[in-house]
Amino acid sequence: MLVDGITCALIGAGLLFFWAGTAGIIRFPDTHSRLHALTKADNVGLGLLIVGLALQAPDWLTLGKLAMVWALTLVAAGTTAQLVARAAITKPAARRGPASTAAIPGDTVRSKDRAS
Repeated sequence: MLVDGITCALIGAGLLFFWAGTAGIIRFPDTHSRLHALTKADNVGLGLLIVGLALQAPDWLTLGKLAMVWALTLVAAGTTAQLVARAAITKPAARRGPASTAAIPGDTVRSKDRAS
């Protein structure tokens, strides 16, 4: 019964971190801030979920699978964030959101250059 309560608390905390990461994607202005919010919050959220689920695991094989999912997700998230951040630096259009047509404050690319 105590383990079930701890599991629920850890999963709830993990879901809050996922929600915070999603809010960071929507709220933050630039690509690098969005990536930071997403990768940090989602990795912590997934870690809390995995620990919560690990408390309910029936055997060591299941624990190993959960650990492998977490490890592979950490590697994939870091690699993807690195690639997206590098693309945002090398391609100025990648810094804008998909629906944004306004100039970015401090951006050195002029509006007429973006149209081409």
